[in-house]
Amino acid sequence: MPFDPNASFGKSLFFGEILEDQIFPYPEMPRDQTELVAPIVETIDRYMSSIDRRKLDREGEMPAELIQSLREMGLFGVIVPEEHGGLGLSNSGYARVMQQVSSWDGSIAVTLGAHSSIGFKGLLLFGTREQQKRYLPKLATGEMIAAFCLTEPGSGSDAFSIKTSARREGDFYLLNGQKLWITNGGIADFYTVFAKTTPDTPGQKGKITAFIVTRDLGGITHGPHEDKMGIRASNTTAVFFDNVRVPAANVLGEEGKGFKVAMSILNHGRTGLGAGAVGGQRRLLQLAVQHAGERKQFGRPIASFGKIKEKLGRMATNLYVSESLCYLVSATIDRGGVDYSIEGAATKIFNSEALWTAADEALQIAGGMGYMREQPYEQAVRDSRINRIFEGTNEILRLYVGFTGLQKPGEYLQGLGKELANSLADPIKGFGLLREYAVRKAKQTVPYGRTQITKAHESMREQVAYVEDAVQGLASLCETVLRRHGREIAEMQFATTRIADVAIDLLALCTAIARTTRLIDRRGLEKCSTELNMTFAFYSDARHRIRANLRAGTGRNNDEEIKSVADAVIAAGKYENDVLK
Repeated sequence: MPFDPNASFGKSLFFGEILEDQIFPYPEMPRDQTELVAPIVETIDRYMSSIDRRKLDREGEMPAELIQSLREMGLFGVIVPEEHGGLGLSNSGYARVMQQVSSWDGSIAVTLGAHSSIGFKGLLLFGTREQQKRYLPKLATGEMIAAFCLTEPGSGSDAFSIKTSARREGDFYLLNGQKLWITNGGIADFYTVFAKTTPDTPGQKGKITAFIVTRDLGGITHGPHEDKMGIRASNTTAVFFDNVRVPAANVLGEEGKGFKVAMSILNHGRTGLGAGAVGGQRRLLQLAVQHAGERKQFGRPIASFGKIKEKLGRMATNLYVSESLCYLVSATIDRGGVDYSIEGAATKIFNSEALWTAADEALQIAGGMGYMREQPYEQAVRDSRINRIFEGTNEILRLYVGFTGLQKPGEYLQGLGKELANSLADPIKGFGLLREYAVRKAKQTVPYGRTQITKAHESMREQVAYVEDAVQGLASLCETVLRRHGREIAEMQFATTRIADVAIDLLALCTAIARTTRLIDRRGLEKCSTELNMTFAFYSDARHRIRANLRAGTGRNNDEEIKSVADAVIAAGKYENDVLK
């Protein structure tokens, strides 16, 4: 089969294919971008080191002078093309900048990320030349700050349930509705707003359209700044639209195609969030290593004890894999034309959970001291928690990864014709057809038993062999689940999540292998022992998770018991088994 440069590496895993040319050689940031980013990173470090970040958290406000400083550093325009007054960074360059900002302060990172990653990203992706010429220069300077307005009081993960409406009246749309928990909502002048342009009917949801809405149109107000658990200084408010007359020329993309616009924006936006999680992990690992080296118990630094080493080693390993995923996805976006939707969602899931684990473990290493507010750990725990919710909850994204990945195997099974159709009534008939297709390449005779991965360094032979076996296991599990549940697969969230977790681990492991191979090729094997050990360590942990999920996918699980217990608790409204009764 000829290599398709636009094929999705992540989606192909579900079909038993490993498109190694999509990840080998592991991408590196072009020199011109590196030279552009380096002074920006230095400027960020100099400025951020002078900020009282603890005060930002305590007071829960972003001072106007701080925002002005961000404007002066050009941080609102890092992804705006140079022709419109921005720095014109690539996605990889932007990820590096967001990584650095996030290593200092979550609230500042969220303010900048909500502006660039999602606030005006739709203008870059779908805006007309006239729209871009009009708004991008002001967005680049920060004269206009951007916000993304999708969530509503009754609409979170279910975007089609939004109630905000936009009724066409001549050359304008009359916009009415409310958006909730909007980052930058109270300081923005530019809003990407999603509204229904056709009403809901009993049989069908209305169509969604994306709009550019600016504060100077009038009729826009916002609620008070939300008192949040973390990222407290970032501005989060409700935003209200009361008979706002939005010019028809401000439609973003096509009328009725707003859902596609929103999903495209969020797919891009997850790169910034994933990079932010990398920066957060870096800072936490640095804090934990420093504390473990200085803190002494039983006459020696706690860094010398095995349980502390275990925590530090896993924090570093997860960071390495998070970096590997983040910069693979950002480079894939920069290439253009490649479907990276699964890779982007997987990176958001993995990196946000790795950051949460790092925050928890860093606090644990600090012990009782870590629980005190004068230390940075408790704020890090609070700030990091939102990342598992932002831009699609990890639960919804797992379902997205699973359902999207199942689509290609499902289409293949449907395309097998009448014999397969008959097998829906008789599951034994035609059994194994997808699996037979998936393992054909696995039986090819090539050096060291390799089949689809030939470019990994020889030192990772064991890891490569396991990946190839596990990918076939994933394809087999997809077939089993599709045959077992058929059209009911949409309700099988336990099974779908399990499939997604296998795919995420395989994607992460493949990415780490590709990156380590690139480093060995550049530095030599003897200078990459730490990277090899991190790859080996992640492989060992991922292998246990994958095996458990594949086994559970065959039916050896406690899904029904868990659901039954949940149903009982839901029915009772509480836990009934009091030991005193």
